[in-house]
Amino acid sequence: MLSKNKIKFIRSLELKKFRKENGVFLAEGNKLVSDLAPHFKCKILVTTEEWLSSNKNIKADETIIAEKEELSRASLLKSPQDVLAVFETPSYPSSEDCPQKELCLALDDVQDPGNLGTIIRIADWFGINNIYCSHGTADAFSPKTVQATMGALARVKIHYCDIKELISKLNDTPVFGTFLDGDNIYESTLSSNGLIVMGNEGNGISKEVASLINRRILIPNYPQGNETTDSLNVAVATAIVCSEFRRRQL
Repeated sequence: MLSKNKIKFIRSLELKKFRKENGVFLAEGNKLVSDLAPHFKCKILVTTEEWLSSNKNIKADETIIAEKEELSRASLLKSPQDVLAVFETPSYPSSEDCPQKELCLALDDVQDPGNLGTIIRIADWFGINNIYCSHGTADAFSPKTVQATMGALARVKIHYCDIKELISKLNDTPVFGTFLDGDNIYESTLSSNGLIVMGNEGNGISKEVASLINRRILIPNYPQGNETTDSLNVAVATAIVCSEFRRRQL
């Protein structure tokens, strides 16, 4: 049976304060839990008996069989499914040299959880294994972000750090950023390694970070010169940029 205290604890994980205190995050949904379970230590698994019988390989410190009505009381979703899980938040070793070896992303104060989750999913699709997030970027382990990653969180490592400090240690490594006065990305030289910096939804890349970027690129509108919207959604822009980088490497 799912106790009131356990329901209260699970729902408290909507808040970063309680996720941080307990070192855990919440994931909900049949596919999402199945995707994450092989990669993260599961502390609590709350599931219907039917779902568990079809997923006997998933191990947890504590497994609670619950009716769907009980699950709905613990769930943060509008349409709860058959399972939710509390996973241990991963801690990855420092990897500041990764951009020197491979293509990585850096997010400068991306604040919308949905955008962050979508960017993690985009990184996974294009084989980008590491994302560096400024301390002002949304929490990658918030329930909304976790849901938006669609399981990509299992394969993409998230590092929170000082982006300016990170870039300053990269020496001659290419550091790309999108700007309205940048060079057309489709005509620019793109590398197989380096750091791609994406900025805040409203303000773009901060001045302090922008001053350290050595490759300024532009996603041109079409036809060029026509009046158009001010900017692209940051997740959409990330997808376009990552796609062009990978296209060059085919």
